[in-house]
Amino acid sequence: MTIARPIAVVAAMTVAAALACGGSPTGPDYHPDIPTQWVSTVTNPFFPLTPGTRYDHRAQTSSGVETSRVEVLSDTRTISGVTATVVHDQVSVDGALVEDTFDWFAQNAAGNVWYLGEDSKELSNGQVVSTEGSWEWGVNGALPGVIMWADPSAHMDAEYRQEYLKGVAEDLAIVVGLNESVQVAAGTFTGCLKTRERSAFESGSTEFKYYCPGLGTVLETDASGGQRDELQQVSGP
Repeated sequence: MTIARPIAVVAAMTVAAALACGGSPTGPDYHPDIPTQWVSTVTNPFFPLTPGTRYDHRAQTSSGVETSRVEVLSDTRTISGVTATVVHDQVSVDGALVEDTFDWFAQNAAGNVWYLGEDSKELSNGQVVSTEGSWEWGVNGALPGVIMWADPSAHMDAEYRQEYLKGVAEDLAIVVGLNESVQVAAGTFTGCLKTRERSAFESGSTEFKYYCPGLGTVLETDASGGQRDELQQVSGP
C-alpha cells in the first residue's frame, strides 16, 4: 500500500524497468503464518481505517506537485474468505490523475493489519497505460503481508514482507523507531512509529514512513530526507 504515493510511483516505474531488463527480486523466502481468526474492522491505532475518512497528502517533486487523496470506503471485498476493507487512493501530478488504486486490508484477531492486495492503474492523459503492481491474495500464488503490527516494539530491527507476488509485488519493511515526533502541514504529532521500507527489486528504493496514533501515515521521505510527502489534512467522521 502505500498511502504516500508520490515516491511509490517512481519506485513502481523503476521496478517495471528492472523486470524488463531481466532483473530478479531479492529478499528472504516467504512462508507467512496466516491467521485463521479475523475481525470485521481495522482499528490498529497506527493504521486505523474508519469508513468515510479521507487523507490528503502533498509532495514537491522534480515532476511537479504530486497530491494523493486516500479515502477509506464503506465497501468491502472478500479475498480468500476474508472480508477486507477497501481503500481508494488517487495520485495526481499538477492536477492530472496519474494513478488510481484500490487497496484491500484486514485485521486479524491479534490486532495485526494484513495487506491482501491491490488493483492499481497507471494513467497518462486520462488513459490507463499499465496495471503493473496489481495483485490479490490467492491469485497466481500471491500471499498477504503485514502492513502494521499490533505490537511494533516486538518487531524492532526484523525485516518483514508487506506484500508478496513473486516478480510483481515484494515490498519489505523494518521498524526503526517507536517514539518519533513529526511535524507536517496537518500538525505536530508525537508517539509515532517509524519504518524503513524498500522494494525487493531495487536497492535504491529505500524510504522512511511515519505512522502516528489515531491517524496512520503522516509523512514519507526518501532515503536522504530531501523529498517529503506530507499529510495536509484529514476529513470525515
